[in-house]
Amino acid sequence: MRALIVTAVAAEAESVTTGLTPHPDPVEAGPRTLPGGYLITRRDLPGLALDVLVAGVGPAAAAAGTATALALAPAASPYQVVVSAGIGGGFAPAAPLGSLVVADAIVAADLGAETPDGFLAVDALGFGRSVHLPPAELAARAAEATGGLLAPVLTVSTVTGTAARAAELAARHPLAGAEAMEGFGVAEAAAAHGLPVLEIRAVSNAVGPRDRDAWRIGDALAALAQAFRVLGPVLANWGERHDR
Repeated sequence: MRALIVTAVAAEAESVTTGLTPHPDPVEAGPRTLPGGYLITRRDLPGLALDVLVAGVGPAAAAAGTATALALAPAASPYQVVVSAGIGGGFAPAAPLGSLVVADAIVAADLGAETPDGFLAVDALGFGRSVHLPPAELAARAAEATGGLLAPVLTVSTVTGTAARAAELAARHPLAGAEAMEGFGVAEAAAAHGLPVLEIRAVSNAVGPRDRDAWRIGDALAALAQAFRVLGPVLANWGERHDR
């Protein structure tokens, strides 16, 4: 089983690799630089080989970085699953600071058009799709193992910074657990390669008015590391039963 873990920034990648390190006999390699300047770090665990990629911030950068890594995978050792991982905003009260959200849907929340009657998603306009669904079994097992909330994760190009924007998103997506900036881009690249995708977010701030003093980035990064201490076996077991 081989998995690609995609993060936006180096601090998130470091948390992921820190979480993976305590497993028995990890083999470390990297980081190495892919074409385009993308940094990727290898971790080999029992039954599982993982590459942790730093792809950049936002859905476009995430899609480009993910697609580059997938295209460069050796034909003899292709990836079987892609995971978008990092920190993000949580929708209160369902996803408090320091908690985890595992996506049961990855939603492009601001890809579409504003109309006099409200927002229309891109698929409602007849152009492409606005939702990717992770494998239900994998998402459920990941949520159970990590203690995370199983809920939609919204991908936005502009982080929410006002109560009005938070309320508007919550009204359109009442079950949403978190928002971040990369998941849909990662999912688009994975889908182009015929691969399943998973997204996991550790909550660093509440979705709503921008208050940097209230952010808990360190706690969220620690929660992300803790999540990957248990996600390795989940991915390996799922891969064994879904080996293509």
